[in-house]
Amino acid sequence: MRWDEMRESQNVEDRRAEGGGGGGFGGGGVRLGLGGIAVVVVVGLLFGKSPMEMLALVSNLQNGAPTQQHAPAHRATPPVGSSDNDQTAVKVKKVLGDTEDTWKQIFAASGRSYQPPRLVLFRGGVNSGCGFTGSEVGPFYCPSDQKVYLDLGFFDELKQRFGAPGEFAQAYVVAHEVGHHVQNLLGISDKVHQRMQQLNPTGRNALSVRLELQADCFAGVWGHEAAQRNIITGAEMQQALVAANAIGDDTLQRNAGRSVAPDSFTHGSSAQRQHWFQVGFDSGSVDACNTFVRSRPATGPAAAR
Repeated sequence: MRWDEMRESQNVEDRRAEGGGGGGFGGGGVRLGLGGIAVVVVVGLLFGKSPMEMLALVSNLQNGAPTQQHAPAHRATPPVGSSDNDQTAVKVKKVLGDTEDTWKQIFAASGRSYQPPRLVLFRGGVNSGCGFTGSEVGPFYCPSDQKVYLDLGFFDELKQRFGAPGEFAQAYVVAHEVGHHVQNLLGISDKVHQRMQQLNPTGRNALSVRLELQADCFAGVWGHEAAQRNIITGAEMQQALVAANAIGDDTLQRNAGRSVAPDSFTHGSSAQRQHWFQVGFDSGSVDACNTFVRSRPATGPAAAR
């Protein structure tokens, strides 16, 4: 990637020195936004719990019911991974800055004003507008405070555990979370959240899949614009497809020794995630990213065409 062609964003909070202290899931309730709900469900998948169990936990948290899960008031700073360094932090800030420029232009073309999200770098765990979250859930976007949260150690896991190395694979992760911010600004997230309240857990999972696949597509839209400016190459774009494949729900379930259960998907299969990123990358069009047009997200090459 041509880092010298990318502007470094200043919309960044570096909380890594805090080491993930504070907060808890105690009485009084935690108001989780859509992003927070998705995060909790994904954690359940990774640790062998069903989405139904995790959604029940969310309901308890939302309603202020007491739980037995608490974040410690103080926790030691976890070991620093190879990706958790200032050089990687600068690259992440440059990706964020480039997404800001790209989405500002796209919004302006339709008469809108783009308000960029803030990026929070943390280590171990972090308090957000969606509650306390540990690094084990991976990067996430919280619509309540309009911030993207990222533990840079995730990039080590992306490379070592999921077999998805490369700078553009990392950029894809950031662009995907920014895609959720775009959904929030466009009112898509609110509409989906409202609809979710009317559905059973299976229906909520299906909508979560569509929302996540659209964020993948929006990441591809940014990738398209970056490619037009020769910031990335076609070979680098393949890194994003490898990453999308590695973190598909079916792949995660297989790697966890579980049977693939499509009705429990929250982000989409590997094929779906690759497909929708490719749609955004090839088209460079927000309109092409309508993942809600079918009863289930399509996997074939004709989807969204």
